[in-house]
Amino acid sequence: MPRWSGQGGDAMASDGLSRRGKAIRASVAALSLACAPAALLAADIRVSISATTLDIALTTLARQSGADIISTEPGLGRIPVKRLDGRMPVRTALDRLLAGTGYRAVAIDATSYRIVRAPAQRPVPRHHPAPQPAVSPQNDIIVTASKQAVALLRFPGSIVVAGGLSNRSAAGRPADMDDIARTMPVLQNTEFGPGRNKIFIRGIADSSFNGSTQSTASIYFGDVQLGYSGPEPSLNLYDIEQVEVMEGPQGTLYGAGAIGGIIRLTPHAVDLSKPGGSITGGITATSGGAAGGDLSAMVNLPLVDDRAGVRLVGYRVRDGGYIEDRERRLSNINRTDTVGGRIALRVDPGDGWNVDTGGLIQRIDAADAQYAEVGAGPLSRRSTLAQPFHNQLVLGRLVIHKKWNSGLELVSATGVVDMHSGDAYDATRAPGFFRPTIYENNDANLLLTHETRLSRSTPGGISWVAGFALLYDQDAQTRSLGPPGNPADIIGVTNVTKSLSAFAEATVPVSPSLSLTFGARVTTARTDGEPSTQPRAEDFVRGRSTRRFDPTAAASWLVAPGLALFARFQSGYRTGGIAVARGIGRVADFRSDSIKVGEVGLRMEREGPTGLTMSAGVSFAHWRDIQADLFNRRGQPYTTNLGNADIVGVEGIGDWVPVRGLHATFAFLYTSNSVDGPLAQSSVLANRHLPETPAFAGNAGLSYEWPVGESNLSVGASARYVGRSVLGTGDFLDVSQGRYTVIGLSCGWKWRNIDASLAADNLTNRKDNRFALGNPIILGTRDQTTPLRPLNVRAGVAISW
Repeated sequence: MPRWSGQGGDAMASDGLSRRGKAIRASVAALSLACAPAALLAADIRVSISATTLDIALTTLARQSGADIISTEPGLGRIPVKRLDGRMPVRTALDRLLAGTGYRAVAIDATSYRIVRAPAQRPVPRHHPAPQPAVSPQNDIIVTASKQAVALLRFPGSIVVAGGLSNRSAAGRPADMDDIARTMPVLQNTEFGPGRNKIFIRGIADSSFNGSTQSTASIYFGDVQLGYSGPEPSLNLYDIEQVEVMEGPQGTLYGAGAIGGIIRLTPHAVDLSKPGGSITGGITATSGGAAGGDLSAMVNLPLVDDRAGVRLVGYRVRDGGYIEDRERRLSNINRTDTVGGRIALRVDPGDGWNVDTGGLIQRIDAADAQYAEVGAGPLSRRSTLAQPFHNQLVLGRLVIHKKWNSGLELVSATGVVDMHSGDAYDATRAPGFFRPTIYENNDANLLLTHETRLSRSTPGGISWVAGFALLYDQDAQTRSLGPPGNPADIIGVTNVTKSLSAFAEATVPVSPSLSLTFGARVTTARTDGEPSTQPRAEDFVRGRSTRRFDPTAAASWLVAPGLALFARFQSGYRTGGIAVARGIGRVADFRSDSIKVGEVGLRMEREGPTGLTMSAGVSFAHWRDIQADLFNRRGQPYTTNLGNADIVGVEGIGDWVPVRGLHATFAFLYTSNSVDGPLAQSSVLANRHLPETPAFAGNAGLSYEWPVGESNLSVGASARYVGRSVLGTGDFLDVSQGRYTVIGLSCGWKWRNIDASLAADNLTNRKDNRFALGNPIILGTRDQTTPLRPLNVRAGVAISW
């Protein structure tokens, strides 16, 4: 059994015990233990434990207190704990370390404690109105996206952790990243429809259109990158434990493409100790539209006790349509179907090793576009042809993890992502066409990534991470234009990007309250392209080689218990490449862009069940040579470097609990940006802004839950406001959108393992324009709107075991 000396910390192995009987034992020398009086353990002692894992934290506490702490429970080395600092009795320190871990301390005698699994308790549901700010109490939250075990309070940068995904009503609406974006003002997104939207962080928005340009926000499924360019895949978030939005740029830890930041989706891990599962279903009714429904299920099965297990997830969602096409005399044409599944296999061979592998597949099919036309009515349009869309995502991943007794940790993550998408647009009304004409655009993307890193958090508070990363991405775009069923091919383009980088970041405590963080990433990358969708290797046009050095400097100052200030400076970039240029049949090589951001802020956490948890920050960004995928007045796509931009942001998010069970939440983002360049100067001064970024967006929520006998009831209300923004940069795209408020109500009931909810959204049945685009081919009409979904009500039920 692993055993640590309370003085030296050296590990020794003992044979002849089963794995279940293996234990961690942290103690001081035998003479010190024999002489330690009970009074000493009951008195306040000086405790200083950095954010680390539970096994190391218990070892450190034993060394500092002289207590004997024993456990026969497996897996303590995989449980993160937050930093603990101050004077307190040993028992208090143990209770704080174990809070929220699923374990408790049992006193053996006056000088000894045993760590055991806490008795299973029926979870208390936390029914949140949908939508509302996704903010969780910051106690026991570890920022995994930092690639180190950093407690949220001491993370030196702006980050939003939506840990509430696990605490939402299990019977609530199925969520994807579009839904998360609507509950976080720091996120902005387009509204083409599920599977074809772009997402932006803190106003770092390049364009409303999808193309070959690398995304400004990188999305990760665990440790594996989910995409490179094009739309975010609107992955269903059923059985996702946590979503972290780490605001950017994040060039040091994540490399190219994270200039706006990164979004990390953390799925629930396979439980090797016990089987379990859940099933959820719901029906949605939309005012004046078609009904929708959803069904999802999860099964967790241990295959070998504490050694191997599998977790399976499956779901299907139908969003009923609500748009009418008056020319084709069809109603509710914008129906969308999503079907998908995930599988995860975990193997724990022992000695600190574990292996996670698995994959996911998801397909989205939209029967037609979801835009309307002002001249036809708020929920109507006139088109000659259907405009369907499809998106299919396939991901495979392999993550190898090793944890040594010293706290050194190895992570090796490899991923492959294959994504195909296709759009069809009615071009009949475009200039120069008089017969039914269809414009089709298809994109095929293959992404291979690998990262290996080492990290460690020492008892002295020093933490560091270092590693290397490889990336290969191939993106092929095909286009065609002509009569339905027989359109003629238009020149496409294939880009291949290769990247190699090395990175390191370290946090050093200067004093018990002040810590400094420094890091850097060195990258070499190149994008080669060819104006063909089936090029030969020798045909590729060699692109520009990019060599980058992206530094990080940050600080965190613990002003008082539960209150910290932070400051951060960081840079990032996106690679250039070959893309479609102005006019049909032309391609061009566009430059890399880069960004520098400085920010300051504060973060506060409540210590008890009531109080205020919040964070706020101010940032300034300078963005050079902005890459953007645009459309010209003939409705044809092209890519350009449109100029430079300066962006100022002020943000805040909070959760106030005045009394137990009552939550008042808020979130907001204020931004001011201006774009400088020939394209921007074609607009009036008031419209020289980045797209999809309102000057102000905010939301607020109020919810209350209380026990009634053996059940729990909850009610909630929410409101969100989105200010005015423009569709894009330049006079052709400075079309207004936004300026609307959405109100929602919800209620829930939970009894034992049954959870039920009823939620209503858009109570006032507003039909405001959330996105001034649906068909870029006829954008010159400036008559398109994407209206809010009308008043809709969903009833859902979930059963878990």
